[in-house]
Amino acid sequence: MWDYSRIWRPADRTNKMRHMATALKHSPAFTFPTPTGPYGIGTVTYHWVDADRPEVFTADSADRRELMVQVWYPAEGDASAPHAPWIADAGIVASGLARLLHVPALTFGHLKDITSNAIPSAPVADDKSSYPVLLFLEGFGVFQQMNTFQVQELVSHGYVVAAIDQPYTAGAVTFPDGRQIAGLSRDELEPLVRQSYSPVDVAPSLNGRVFEDGIASYLAGDASYALDQLAIVNRDDPNGILTGRLDLMHAGLFGFSLGGIVGSEACRMDSRLQACLLMDAPMPADVVQGGLRQPAMWITRDADSMRLERWSERDIEEHLTTMRAVFEGLQGDGYYVQVPGMFHLNLTDTPLLSPLASSLGLSGPIGAQRAHDIVNAYSVAFFDRHLQARSAPLLDGPAGQFPDVLFERRR
Repeated sequence: MWDYSRIWRPADRTNKMRHMATALKHSPAFTFPTPTGPYGIGTVTYHWVDADRPEVFTADSADRRELMVQVWYPAEGDASAPHAPWIADAGIVASGLARLLHVPALTFGHLKDITSNAIPSAPVADDKSSYPVLLFLEGFGVFQQMNTFQVQELVSHGYVVAAIDQPYTAGAVTFPDGRQIAGLSRDELEPLVRQSYSPVDVAPSLNGRVFEDGIASYLAGDASYALDQLAIVNRDDPNGILTGRLDLMHAGLFGFSLGGIVGSEACRMDSRLQACLLMDAPMPADVVQGGLRQPAMWITRDADSMRLERWSERDIEEHLTTMRAVFEGLQGDGYYVQVPGMFHLNLTDTPLLSPLASSLGLSGPIGAQRAHDIVNAYSVAFFDRHLQARSAPLLDGPAGQFPDVLFERRR
């Protein structure tokens, strides 16, 4: 996992952090672009408790795994309806982001003023009986709405997206009864994650548990459990919205950073996931060894772009070598998309937080909008082809509209 604070040298880190805090604090609340697809967007949130699975991040053996899941879905448009906030619990998330970036919590005070394009509990669009389902897995220390730019674009093209907030690896998770779970520190979590893709002989431990194979397979269980729960929702949605509207025979997954690590493991473990989009993440050792059966796409950058972002040579090697190894060993269709000039956080909403994103190290030279346009185009094309059997000429070779993208495919 990459440490976001490494964008600066130790000698100038304090001044840079102060500059970032000042710039973000005084940045205006941004507006998400209108998605390009024909559908409006609705959203609803669920709280699920897996009674059959212990919570491994606590010392209490009686604790069970709990998830908060926000679902976005194609909806009937209503220009007059109030839009949902970008982040429902913005104050809690602001504190988590501040810890991650080592800046004061007030830096992100404007998050509460940002809205999405989604309408809470809107009626589902009625031109189709059901819509294919995608799971989204977040990165370390952040939040389930961190890729709203990408989620909204996919939903507007006819997908239901369920974003899983994973307690203890997310920055913070708030449950309906008011309980809040802060994420583990990097020092606590990184050894558990790294053991999944770069194992050492003396396995890391937490709360007396030893994780011989790391933590990716446990976190991947959240994806499988979410599919189980979505099947229940499809039979009888307690919110009265999504009953019968989820096409779980056509399900996929996309994940960023830690979410990409975990997502690849989920795709290896669960054949219900029929298409996997993995973004800027090293692949776990058992995924490299055993491969993936599903069509898969990777969206990442070249080594020089990573060096420009001041990634270590070890991180660059682990990311690029393992992603390429799984790509080259795929049993089905595969796509390897490299975007020169893109930084890690360009794959998230983060660069939208400030017009000074590039100077703050939150965006690469490509810029936020260009990066998002590329990510969205390839995301929609990938799932269109492999979950909806739609035409996707973007996946047939180098694209004229994106001449800077380095595109490879396997069939």
